[in-house]
Amino acid sequence: MKVHFIGIGGIGVSAIARMMLFGGHEVTGSDVSTSIITDQLIKLGAKVAIGQNRDNIKKPDLVIYTSAIGNKNEELAEVRRLKIPIYSYPEILGKMSVDKYTIAIAGTHGKTTTTAMIGKILMDAKLSPTVIVGSLLKDKKSNFVSGRSNYLVVEACEYKRSFLNINPIIAVITNIDNDHLDYYGNISGVIKGFSEFAAKLPKDGYLVCDSHQPHIVKAIKHAKCKVVDYTKLSRNFRLKIPGDHNLNNAQAASAVAKILKVSQATIKKSLEGYLGTWRRFEYKGKTKNGALVYDDYAHHPTEIKATLTAARQKFGSQKIICVFQPHLFSRTKLLLNDFARSFGDADEVIVGDIYAAREYANDNRTGVIKLVQKISKYHPRIVYGNSPRKILSLLTDNVERGNVVFTMGAGDVYKIGERLLRSKS
Repeated sequence: MKVHFIGIGGIGVSAIARMMLFGGHEVTGSDVSTSIITDQLIKLGAKVAIGQNRDNIKKPDLVIYTSAIGNKNEELAEVRRLKIPIYSYPEILGKMSVDKYTIAIAGTHGKTTTTAMIGKILMDAKLSPTVIVGSLLKDKKSNFVSGRSNYLVVEACEYKRSFLNINPIIAVITNIDNDHLDYYGNISGVIKGFSEFAAKLPKDGYLVCDSHQPHIVKAIKHAKCKVVDYTKLSRNFRLKIPGDHNLNNAQAASAVAKILKVSQATIKKSLEGYLGTWRRFEYKGKTKNGALVYDDYAHHPTEIKATLTAARQKFGSQKIICVFQPHLFSRTKLLLNDFARSFGDADEVIVGDIYAAREYANDNRTGVIKLVQKISKYHPRIVYGNSPRKILSLLTDNVERGNVVFTMGAGDVYKIGERLLRSKS
């Protein structure tokens, strides 16, 4: 088959592109910019166009697209005009999950790490799962692992109820928080979405969660399956990645492995050998003058707090500089007060412009200036960096030996850290 991917550089869509390439299919795709992911796909044999227009559609047999694109996308319109079979990324996951023993990991925070941990445990237990994760696994350098067994381990996103396409036998809900309010409206809407997800599980299925977490209590009321509380399991793991939140993720992963009859010895050894994933507390390197550079995907107030708390525990009194790139105009506006209180464990904060992603608003500077003003009420050392060049200049002028720089956000802020590492200062 010839398969075309609209938004092929997306972390989810690219996993399906890898799967198609490994299956011997011809893969084409497009995206708005190059990335480490598009570069990898090209090396694997995909033909990737930068820029999205109708000329990229050259009579494929199937088209798969990311949910992040809008209905006005030229390629999407052309595919529909030509009546080519087309599926969104969540829809194709749903089709994959029908004939598999599917383990779906959902939750507002921690689902990527928990998915990667479960995938690693099952691989180490020789269960040969197929794994689709929303990041690049450190040891595999990929977001897709092709397995030989019937097990499918997949990260399940709650945005626009995408996870309702998946048909799991085991599901994990790591936590429920006030995110994607541009779609759900309020926390009650978020809980309702997760409730629908939990209700999908069959009677002989399993739901792994913290059954005492207030939002989860409401979400699992109508679940027909067996509920497994991961907080009752041991968290006596010496993880290589820091943070109490990662011990929670390890407990959840351990609970899934126990359901699948993996031994405790294998679980413990696997989790303690887990190296993390791309953009999750990822060590990037050391600058010429001896400062450490890390990168993290945290883009929600809860995630920022958890990451910076873990950083403070790891680095003690060392100076921590957080370079934060807000993600989405809507999230910045709706969670403004929560963001303002999230940076307490950083010594200095530099805020960049808002990364628009799927949104097309043009009030970037207005939104980010309000955010900076709010944060300044709780944090005295905050600066607005109105361009990547300005942020890089601030870092090169002020970062010293022993300092720790964290680039943080779901956009392309990691590139600033990489440029800092290449600079001569």
